[in-house]
Amino acid sequence: MLFTSIEFFLFLPLTFAIYWLLRKKVRWQNLLVVVASYVFYGWWDWRFLLLIAFTTACSYVSGLLIGQQRWRKAALWGNIGLNLGILGLFKYYDFFASELARLLGCSGDSVMLNLILPVGISFYTFQALSYSIDVYRGKIAPTKDVVAFFAYVSFFPQLVAGPIERATNLLPQFLRERKFDYAMAVDGVRQMLWGFFKKVVVADNCAVFVDKVWGDIGAYGSLDLAVAAALFSIQIYCDFSGYSDIAIGCAKLFGIKLMRNFNVPYFSRDIAEFWRRWHISLTTWFRDYVYIPLGGSRVAKWKVVRNTFIIFLVSGFWHGANWTFLAWGAFHACLFLPLILLGKNRKYTDTIAEGRLLPNLKELGQMALTFVLAALGWVLFRSQSISEAMDFYAAMFGSGWHGFHLPMRAVVFVAAIMLVEWLQRGRAHGLDMSGVRSGVVRYTCYLAVLAVIFVYGVFNETFIYFQF
Repeated sequence: MLFTSIEFFLFLPLTFAIYWLLRKKVRWQNLLVVVASYVFYGWWDWRFLLLIAFTTACSYVSGLLIGQQRWRKAALWGNIGLNLGILGLFKYYDFFASELARLLGCSGDSVMLNLILPVGISFYTFQALSYSIDVYRGKIAPTKDVVAFFAYVSFFPQLVAGPIERATNLLPQFLRERKFDYAMAVDGVRQMLWGFFKKVVVADNCAVFVDKVWGDIGAYGSLDLAVAAALFSIQIYCDFSGYSDIAIGCAKLFGIKLMRNFNVPYFSRDIAEFWRRWHISLTTWFRDYVYIPLGGSRVAKWKVVRNTFIIFLVSGFWHGANWTFLAWGAFHACLFLPLILLGKNRKYTDTIAEGRLLPNLKELGQMALTFVLAALGWVLFRSQSISEAMDFYAAMFGSGWHGFHLPMRAVVFVAAIMLVEWLQRGRAHGLDMSGVRSGVVRYTCYLAVLAVIFVYGVFNETFIYFQF
């Protein structure tokens, strides 16, 4: 079920009403969450439900076994192997089988399974794995409440595209009584509205031009390609962070707090700051469960280099079975490596231009450079193959300045969202009105955003990160 569908706008208020009618009955609320989440997820394909139920059941049992000293290590590695095996089968088998067949000079068709990739499998798999690992590390006690655990893994707002929650944050919320918080719910609606604006107005209007250019690279000049690369950078940000805003805001309606997944990444002053602000739930997952166990930065320099490349290559490949994602990860590893070797990877941890309306010239230059580097990387991410990405780069840097087209509607909306997010950069989201006392001002803003959504929204049928 899509957040932008009519079905969702019928599903959400009905679920919300029943949920709070069951207040003070935590187990019944959790059971409703599970049922609603399975309806939400099964709307795409009911067969997907079998897989998520199996993954959840195995992770639940593994937690109980890890709690028994005798079975700790076997249960942990068994669950990791099982979950990664399922993920690998559905997401990567056909890719590796076809590449091996091509290497051997055989036809790949005979070895491919052509399995349907379940929506959001990478997200809920990593969420389930974090529970087993945290139980093993003693950060959380294994739960015996199977309904609460199923709710934790399948919670519908963030099930399909995150944020990837940790059991230490989300599971305890399902184990205790929730009370309706009016202020929290209102802010949730605001954040959802902002997420819809980012998705259907900004991202989907950018997509119109981006898809046209990528569909016929040779027909466009260098400036058009540069604009397309910049607009795709904004598109993927607004598409994915828009989903996260809707998910986080929706969870607030049910008294659940999810972690922040994006924090104005395009206002970063270097690529290390960018990665602290982009897809935070995934980058911190890899940091805590892969990078630090490998030794992190507290090892010999050659191991630091190894660890940095491992984390970025794995992160790239997490996004999909294509060499372009590995190349994208390697590209960012190369950008990140000098900062971490020089000990400057945590130079910028504050809010840029804090206490000032405008950045200084140095900060402006740093933000521009970071955006350009990220945009160059996004060309690899967007392309279907390495050769297509190389064609795009070659044309962008060498095809001349002929036939420039500027998609004014998309540019205006991009400028608008960047302005709002700059002014609101110290807040949780663009429509955070907690400091505005005037109801007239607040509701004028809400109605203006709603009007723009209905008049200029494109309403694409999916979100970019659904494929991951």
